[in-house]
Amino acid sequence: MKIITPNGILEGDNIEAILKEHGFHCLHGADLRGAYLRHADLRGADLCHASLHGAYLMHADLRGADLCDADLRDADLYRADLRGADLHGADLRGADLYGADLHRVYDVKLSIAKISILPDEGDIIGWKKAWTDNEMPPTPVIVKLLIPADAQRSNATGRKCRASTARVLDLQDKQGNSLPPDTTAYSSYDTDFTYKKGETVHVENFDTNRWNECAPGIHFFITRIEAVKY
Repeated sequence: MKIITPNGILEGDNIEAILKEHGFHCLHGADLRGAYLRHADLRGADLCHASLHGAYLMHADLRGADLCDADLRDADLYRADLRGADLHGADLRGADLYGADLHRVYDVKLSIAKISILPDEGDIIGWKKAWTDNEMPPTPVIVKLLIPADAQRSNATGRKCRASTARVLDLQDKQGNSLPPDTTAYSSYDTDFTYKKGETVHVENFDTNRWNECAPGIHFFITRIEAVKY
């Protein structure tokens, strides 16, 4: 593994070996864009000002790490352990923090303000996966939604969003082909909740608590590919 830092190029079998040889401060300001660091042991590492744009940090151990002013845009931090980490000034736009442990994260309020992927204003397009019920096994249906500007909406640390109201713009197969206009798609959580092209769906008991990701609401993703893969 080769890492470019402000103090030169560091090489080793893996990032743990580099840290062991050069110390915890050797990654300060390092260029780790797109680095594959799944399950990496980065406990206490100095990653302040490091570029981790698009880095793969799934299940990484970042307990007590210094990530102040780090560029974590679009980083995959799925189930990463960030307990006690310093995220002051870190840019987490587009980062996937689903399942990440943020307990005792330093300056968590500043960092959380930067990880919401859901626009606060205006109409937005959303995508969700639903199902037909006239086949065994059921066939997935990709629902294209218009979330109106006046709809209540919520997003926590993951990629999934919620809204109180949505208009069904289209029902598609996984390849993106529109299904017949009379197609009905069914929610996988509540089969009484259906989606039909041209109709507006609404949830009465929408929970505005952003941290309650499994609360009532119309669950959706910002991108189509995420709905397909869900």
